[in-house]
Amino acid sequence: MEKFGKSQPVKRTEDQRFLTGQGQYIDDSVPADTLYAAFFRSPVAHGRIKALDLGAARQADGVRLVLALDDLAEAGIDTVLSATTLSNRDGSKAAAPERHMLAKDRVRFVGEPVAVVIAETQTQARDAAELIWIETEDLPAKLDLASGGEPLHDDAPDNRAFDWGLGDETATEAAFQNAAHTVRLDVADNRVIVTSIEPRGCQAHWAGERLHFAYGGQGVWAMRGQLAQKLKLEPDSIRVTTPDVGGGFGMKAMPYPEYFCVAAAAMKLGQPVHWMSDRSEAMLSDHHGRDLTSLAELAFDADHKITAYRVHSKVNLGAYNSHFGQAIQTSLFSKVLMGVYDVQTTFLRVEGFYTNTTQVDAYRGAGRPEAIYVLERAMDRAARELGVDPWELRRKNFIRPEAFPYKSATGETYDVGDFNMVLSRAGEQTRGFADRKAADAARGLIRGQGLCYYIESILGDPSENAEVEFCEDGTVKLYVGTQSNGQGHETVYAQFLSDQTGIPMDQITVVQGDSDQLPQGGGTGGSRSVTVQSTATLATVDVMIAAFTPYLADKMGVEEAEVSFDHETFRAPVSNLTPTLTEAAEMARADGRTDLMKHEARITLDARSYPNGAHVAEVVVDPQTGETWVDRYTVVDDFGNLINPMLAKGQVHGGVAQGIGQALSEHVVHDAQGQLLTASLMDYALPRATEIPMIKFTSAPVPSTSNPMGMKGCGEAGTVGALAAVANAVQDALWEHGVRQADMPFTPLRVWEMLTHESVAAE
Repeated sequence: MEKFGKSQPVKRTEDQRFLTGQGQYIDDSVPADTLYAAFFRSPVAHGRIKALDLGAARQADGVRLVLALDDLAEAGIDTVLSATTLSNRDGSKAAAPERHMLAKDRVRFVGEPVAVVIAETQTQARDAAELIWIETEDLPAKLDLASGGEPLHDDAPDNRAFDWGLGDETATEAAFQNAAHTVRLDVADNRVIVTSIEPRGCQAHWAGERLHFAYGGQGVWAMRGQLAQKLKLEPDSIRVTTPDVGGGFGMKAMPYPEYFCVAAAAMKLGQPVHWMSDRSEAMLSDHHGRDLTSLAELAFDADHKITAYRVHSKVNLGAYNSHFGQAIQTSLFSKVLMGVYDVQTTFLRVEGFYTNTTQVDAYRGAGRPEAIYVLERAMDRAARELGVDPWELRRKNFIRPEAFPYKSATGETYDVGDFNMVLSRAGEQTRGFADRKAADAARGLIRGQGLCYYIESILGDPSENAEVEFCEDGTVKLYVGTQSNGQGHETVYAQFLSDQTGIPMDQITVVQGDSDQLPQGGGTGGSRSVTVQSTATLATVDVMIAAFTPYLADKMGVEEAEVSFDHETFRAPVSNLTPTLTEAAEMARADGRTDLMKHEARITLDARSYPNGAHVAEVVVDPQTGETWVDRYTVVDDFGNLINPMLAKGQVHGGVAQGIGQALSEHVVHDAQGQLLTASLMDYALPRATEIPMIKFTSAPVPSTSNPMGMKGCGEAGTVGALAAVANAVQDALWEHGVRQADMPFTPLRVWEMLTHESVAAE
């Protein structure tokens, strides 16, 4: 048997249906008797609800039901949404104000759901929602990241949700006092909207005392648990399914108010109820990403070795604690606080603030892109202020290969790494920058180069299930506990099982997204899917071989110990019988051995893996207009062993594109009253294909020791490295023109203002 996957770039099998319009998304499967939901949302960012009139909506054509918060409560539903909370630096608990499924007494952000209308058609539901009348006592909108302002919640009177810390503050301060050099930099990480190609949607049907809930999400079992808890049902009375999903990026990993409201309506009416967000509704109500400012400080000795690092971040939570919100810029940020540098003296302080904006939660990388962005911007600034090469400053401070396994200052145990090797390969692929810079200068343009060396920690549930079933028609089903959002899971999982067993790949069907088909699963998020799921598949293969061995030993007339499975067949020294697994299953079925038709295993990884790599961006700036574009982009990644290099490359490309988008154009803007001014694709500037260069990707694997395949997750790595690479490149281009503070997004106007204002100041 192959111990590892063959690492071949097999084409995606699911693309045949996706590219021919045969994908099945939430909006593609609506039963004939389905009712439609539409939500009435707050038109103001902050106000006390003085009156809410649902009468006209309830009398409108086709309307079957209108629900406000009191109606949900009367139905016995627990209307309070769950959220992670922290402990403060002083040991007290962080603020934990209640957030209800529909607004209670007060609205706190534009787009907050207030009521839901259920009607016979989508048009009728939306028209009726327009008839709902709300009267509010308007309150001042809180938008800044500071204490004070009109309180949003009684248990956070100064609007500060938490003051969290990690590390040795005293030792870090002492290191700064004794440092030969210190560098400090303010870093802004702008708010972005996730903008998945498919907006959120769901469908619920209550029939036969059982709820079937379908939604576009990142896992079915956590959603089933939340539905059971809030609707006060037994988990076994709920089936959750997920069809094809058009992008998740972390934003679809958590429960939202709309899901519970739709399920409650379906239970009350006994008919299927369907809801699909439109684009502006999604931009208002989907959880946003990033939105923090940080003061980063590095201390160095006389030889430019880092002796200490500290960060003080102020983060925007939005109006409420979202599902993972308090953890994103605290515990998840801290996973890679010190990156790839050998430093043990650190301190991280994070203050979280409530504002009258949409909640901020996980977005591709969830805390790790933010941490690496701050660190790598600070490293770049340090190289400039110390007058040393930014590549060599990093080399000097890298964790050495012989130091692994390495326990970081924040308690993470990095298993393996050879950062200098990876960086050297990136250097080889980016030669000629000086010549390109000179050529641009001759045309009146400015070229800059930026480096980011990142590391990330794969996250999520370390446990996973897999099940393999031999079907009567000769095909094989592989049941998995993760959920594809477009990454190519159907291909890579079937490819891996085929590699391990010899079962032809075209005979394998991957089954996902159905809580009735597999007893439990960890879903998708944190770059966990292929690593954890393939480990579970590998364990299931072992179970299969162990199960078939005694059966085949009897067929071969040998002892069990003489039967082996290698080169995709069973064999024994004295037998001419050499069946494949598929043939063995056919033999067993003919003999009535139904017990050999299905095999399953559940595994738990003992440790995480830590993908890492070097991103090098080259940007060109037109100083006359401020127009800035990425001209070259090079990535050398250590993802360990790859099952399908093509899919890994695609994940890097997608992640880099999202990083470039945030760096150059994406930016959420509110006015002084908290109205979202970037609530459409006319106003919110997603990157276009013409703005993304060809991306050179190279794999430089150092196999992980934390899983049997030697893999490291790759789903978020592109974004983790891209932000600082592009930002450092822009800062490099502008530095010689007097610009000392360059913050994303680098829109033409902002870059032009940096150049003109800074140049005037320098003169």
